[in-house]
This record gives sequence, structure tokens and C-alpha cells, in this order.
Amino acid sequence: MNRPHKGLNGARGASHDQTDAIGHRAVAEAVIVLPADAFAATVGDAQRGADILAAARIAGIMACKKTSDLIPLCSTGPIASAHVEFEPIADRHSMRICATVETASGTGAELEALMAANIAALTIYDMVKSIGGATAIESVRVVDQSGGKRTGYRATSANRLPTRSEPRKAVELMNEVAAPRARDADAAREAFRAFMTSQRLRATEWAKSAGIPAAQIYAYLTGKARVLAPDTAKKLARACGVRPEDMFR
Repeated sequence: MNRPHKGLNGARGASHDQTDAIGHRAVAEAVIVLPADAFAATVGDAQRGADILAAARIAGIMACKKTSDLIPLCSTGPIASAHVEFEPIADRHSMRICATVETASGTGAELEALMAANIAALTIYDMVKSIGGATAIESVRVVDQSGGKRTGYRATSANRLPTRSEPRKAVELMNEVAAPRARDADAAREAFRAFMTSQRLRATEWAKSAGIPAAQIYAYLTGKARVLAPDTAKKLARACGVRPEDMFR
């Protein structure tokens, strides 16, 4: 089957105007729920976990470049960049996979990002299946999309990963003297994750620019720390040019 001809600028057809040549960006996520032993091997075993995630990252990036070969009639623009990141969710024995893809021009990047997240999840599945137990891939979706002629999309509190309650105002939560209720803390943590995804923030680089240990971010993301200390939140917000409360919306 012949695919639609692509010009040098990656456009899918002569009817597309110049606006469509603007690059696109999409962020997709997948969550893979692992048996306890498999999660421990992925997160707790430094060498084995590094091998698993390295293989999954490479597989995801390779897969996004093959999207048009796997999906009939799908036309793909030149890939400008592709990144696959992983975030353990300790209380669910799961791994959140975040794939960010940018196309240089022409077509959207959503399918490529979804492909990267899916294949990375399947690679983890394959590499832990020998450990045994039930593994499930869930919540595969686009969480952020922008570029081209279409209106940008960003997952909101109504359609991001489900939480047990919506967060209270960030200022109220961060300045609370007593430890917040677990449900409020979980909701704030999910909002913080969504902020990192939408801003393409990597914990190590973000922490370095804010002048704090990256371990503080990881401890909060994994639930080891129930709240983010107010001073830490202020430094992180200052490093990316937002207000502290913006990170928890």
C-alpha cells in the first residue's frame, strides 16, 4: 500500500497551509502495575532495574519512529526529539512511563508518544514476566498535546490518573502544621506529577537548578515524604518561574 507522499518539510499533503508545518509536541503516559517481587526487582535492585528501564527506554524511542509502519495509513513527520522517563509509584507497586515526542513539522505527535509509552510498558512486561505474578498495563493516554493548527490539550484534574480526592489549595496544604490527611496528600502528589509532565521537568535537572537534593523530589513522588517542605517548594517554583501553588493545581 502506498503511503501519502511527504514533501521535504514533512507535510502530509499540498492542501495543508503553512501553519501546519509548525512542529507538534505530545506527552503520553502508561502505567504498568507489577507484582511486588517484580516491582522490587525494578526499583530496589540497582543493576537489574537499570537494565530493565534502559531496555524499555530504547524500545520506546525506537517504536515511536516506526509508528507509520505499524498503523495503516498513518503518516508521520520527522521526529525532532523523543524521550521516555520512568517514575515509580510505590503504594501501587507500579511504574508510570512518560513519553514525550516532538515532530519537526507536518503531523501530530500523539500516536508516536502513545506508541513509545506502550512499547516501553510491554518491554518492562517482557523483562519481568519470569518473576511471576500478574502484571497489567493500564491508563495509556495522551496527557499533553500542542503545536500545529489544533488547540492544545492538557490533562486536568478531571481526566488525569484517578485520585481519592482533589487537592486543597496548595498554600493551605504546604503551610499546614499538622500532617495532611492521606487523601489530600495523594491528590497533591498527583497534581505535582502532572505539573512535572506538562513542563517536561526531570527531577535531577530541576533539583540542581533549584539548589536542592534530587532525593527530596523522588521521596515526595514515591510517597516516602508525605508533603513537600514549603522552603523546598518555593525553591522549585522559583527555578521554573511559577508560583508554588501552580505546582499543585
